[in-house]
Amino acid sequence: MTTTLPEVRESTGQPRPRRRLNTSMMLVYILLTVGIVVTLFPFAWMLLTSLKSFQELFNLSFWPESPTLANYTQVLTQTKFLTWFANSLLVAGVTTLSVLFFDSMVGYTLAKFDFPGKNIIFILILSTLMIPTEMLIIPWFVGVTDIHLLNSTPGAYFSILFPGLMSAFGVFLMRQFFESLPNDLIEAARIDGMSEFGIFWRIALPLVRPALASLGIFTFLGNWNAFLWPLIVIQKPEFRTLPVGTALFNGEAGTQWGLIMAASSLAVIPVLIVFAIFQKQIIEGIVLTGLKG
Repeated sequence: MTTTLPEVRESTGQPRPRRRLNTSMMLVYILLTVGIVVTLFPFAWMLLTSLKSFQELFNLSFWPESPTLANYTQVLTQTKFLTWFANSLLVAGVTTLSVLFFDSMVGYTLAKFDFPGKNIIFILILSTLMIPTEMLIIPWFVGVTDIHLLNSTPGAYFSILFPGLMSAFGVFLMRQFFESLPNDLIEAARIDGMSEFGIFWRIALPLVRPALASLGIFTFLGNWNAFLWPLIVIQKPEFRTLPVGTALFNGEAGTQWGLIMAASSLAVIPVLIVFAIFQKQIIEGIVLTGLKG
């Protein structure tokens, strides 16, 4: 079953070719529209709930009757939200830079160098992906406790950071992309007298920008939203990250939904900015990741 649109004449008087709307395409558009609505509904609910007063929270109405910014004012002025925000930005930023640099170096080494045990090392790195994070939390905590990092200013931040400074998935991803680079290009640079690090930094790395963009974005978002490990390792209020700080609004005396929604709405802003700026790289990286063998 198809539907034919009416014929439309161009300014030259010549009729345009008739376009047919296939039923299957219409169904695809309908499903995509439903998916968009389902995806955006929780965010819309969060934003609108953050604009409600305490009395309106339990009316179960979608739209606020009297929108107010009181929840945002309280979050920004009466809590340590800005400190939590800065801590999350620091943790996510440092881990992202570390992962991009070290994972790309390891991936390049495993892809373009031949040395004994290379495949075994790669398999061992991949095998760590099968270990649940929950099994590693106790050894991590014992380790940072034994070297007394929890209560000092630089040590506390390092305690939050170190599990994410390198990523086995990042090594795998970067190796796959570096494998696709022609070896003749690398050999030509070596013949010209360029150092190995120069080849990596000036030739190989720029050619895998889609992979770097995807890895960087996923790493940033993962560490921005990290909750379990920061919750366990943070022992002082000034070191809390956004997810941990927001969880404090849920206490024994009740849940302050207005504050939670306001803080969550503010916490989403960096994520939206990252996606808006790097949307093309995200899509390209995901597509290319699926094509690499």
